[in-house]
Amino acid sequence: MRFVGTVLAVSALLVARVEALNNGVARLPVLGYNAAGYPGSWANEKRDLELFNKWGVSLLKYDNCNLPSDNITRQNAIGRYQIMKEAIADVAEESGKPPIIFSLCEWGQQQVWLWGKTVGQSWRTTGDISPQWSSLASIINFNSFITMATDFYGRNDMDMLQLGNGNLSLDEAKAHFTVWALMKSTLLIGTDLRTVTREIVDILTNREILAINQDPVVGTSISPFRWGINPDWTSDSLHPAQYWSGPTQDGVVFMLLNVEDTPATLSFNLTESPWIRAGRQYSVRDLWSHTDEGIAVRSFSRDNVPPHGVVALLLKDAGDSPELKDEPEPGDVTPEPEPKCGASCGPAVSSTGTSGSRRTRMVYADLQMLAYMYVIMTMRL
Repeated sequence: MRFVGTVLAVSALLVARVEALNNGVARLPVLGYNAAGYPGSWANEKRDLELFNKWGVSLLKYDNCNLPSDNITRQNAIGRYQIMKEAIADVAEESGKPPIIFSLCEWGQQQVWLWGKTVGQSWRTTGDISPQWSSLASIINFNSFITMATDFYGRNDMDMLQLGNGNLSLDEAKAHFTVWALMKSTLLIGTDLRTVTREIVDILTNREILAINQDPVVGTSISPFRWGINPDWTSDSLHPAQYWSGPTQDGVVFMLLNVEDTPATLSFNLTESPWIRAGRQYSVRDLWSHTDEGIAVRSFSRDNVPPHGVVALLLKDAGDSPELKDEPEPGDVTPEPEPKCGASCGPAVSSTGTSGSRRTRMVYADLQMLAYMYVIMTMRL
């Protein structure tokens, strides 16, 4: 089955069945016994699936906890989940309804990202989330090393969204949602929608971010291209990778994450991302301010990114860079060009955001002198 969508909101039907499912399908059923000591679905898989199907449940999150002893199950995690997978397929065939989406939860203890998509459509990769930055940072850090597991056929589940819970700042909530959405994690709202604030609703309904999460052409996650304050490939549960990118049907998406506790300037060369072509210029769209930020050539920099804040950008190819357009034909000798700016060539584009403190800088590298030196060296040879 080609799994394209992710779940954004809990359906009204699911809400109506929460008590019947004993705290909701987001936690139960379990394989063995639940936290209250009641039996789970082990050896009752098809019977339970028939009931869930009758209720109209569309997603089953199945916890691998409190299992019977190994001499009873005689299975590993893959085998236990395979039994439920077969029950889902049987019930779907018998009822004529679409198969229930199967979400695995064994907390990454048996490297589920290697085999999860042979059984289900999503899988938890870590322990349970909590509404604090340290928990978010730890989950982001761990998942930065396994992004290749996510595609249309299955995806890493980074656990339920915590926007609206605890004491997350608005910048942290925005970063939380951006990371989960662009990494194509399952999006399950984990807060009380009756009391959620307008600011949180605005984050959850960012159409430009959701469009990338729901991209019908590209199903893969963004991945880090540079870690930032740490050397590349460093595992740091408090300071995960800061520079991320990935392809979309409309261009290349970039995510810059300030993992520090103070405002920071985040800068990168465009071709650090494997999805950017050299010698091209790119239009820049800010996916949070919903504004066009001008044209970037070779580099991009954003000042005053707030602590634990995020920048999300969509870059689209805008043609040859100015340097290439002005290059001489092969064999021509071009005199030394007149300088176009002073020694301290400043940013070509500057914009101020709603806070009055944000400034965007597009850094244009002047390669004309390099081209001139190359011509001189060629003549000497």
